[in-house]
Amino acid sequence: MLTKTKTRWWLYVLLSVLLLFVMLPFFWMVLGSFKPNSELIASPPSWLPQNPSLDNFVLLFEKAAFGRYFFNSVVVSAAVVGGNLMFSAMLGYALAHLRFPGKRIIFGAVLGCLMIPGLVLFIPQFILTANLKLIGNLSALILPFLVQPFGVFLMRQFFLGLPKELAEAARIDGAGELAIFFRVYLPLAVPAFATLGILTFLGSWNNFLWPLVVSVNESTYTLPVGLALIANGEYSRDYGLLLAGATVVVAPVIAVFLLLQRYFIEGIATTGIK
Repeated sequence: MLTKTKTRWWLYVLLSVLLLFVMLPFFWMVLGSFKPNSELIASPPSWLPQNPSLDNFVLLFEKAAFGRYFFNSVVVSAAVVGGNLMFSAMLGYALAHLRFPGKRIIFGAVLGCLMIPGLVLFIPQFILTANLKLIGNLSALILPFLVQPFGVFLMRQFFLGLPKELAEAARIDGAGELAIFFRVYLPLAVPAFATLGILTFLGSWNNFLWPLVVSVNESTYTLPVGLALIANGEYSRDYGLLLAGATVVVAPVIAVFLLLQRYFIEGIATTGIK
């Protein structure tokens, strides 16, 4: 028992050291966002800001139009996450608990789409978006990602783990399929929703290539594209401003994960994802 305790103690120390190395760039990014440019280029460098201020964040939102990029990212991510949660849950429930013609074909198509790299669909997706005259509109950033095969697969796996007797009991009480879905199964799907929501939000919030291609003007830029624009524009040497922008991009992702981490872990454990 003592040997196991010592081994576990050293394992915790090792993991803590590795975590510290992983987190060092994030600490430097956050602390650097409160430093003036003169401190960032000073030699030797210092970790803690000697004269901390919010000037970088003020400049970021007042002169660099970062507020508009932030608003676009929030709208796009909220729409994409909401669409994936609803549509993936509906199709996943149907594939798990309903009987209808072509069910196996549809599930096979979902699995097939999972195996296709996203870059393969990039050009056909762009051509379709252009033919629909959506280029330069926020809808071009939302509609192609409203439902994705991974979300359908994840929700199906979760609903398969719920007993079918719940639906049978509800049918005996006279409930229809929509009532069974919304009142019986959907309230039980919070862990799967949290898992799918975090993964979808992460992908949408950090999406760079697609918004860069379909956003033809700055009014529809999202945060990653806006930050790249700033990094290659007049503020390219204002490192404090760039670190402040990176902090703004990363902070919502960390906040969402910390808020939903308990459900996220439970969702991973109950959907068969290893």
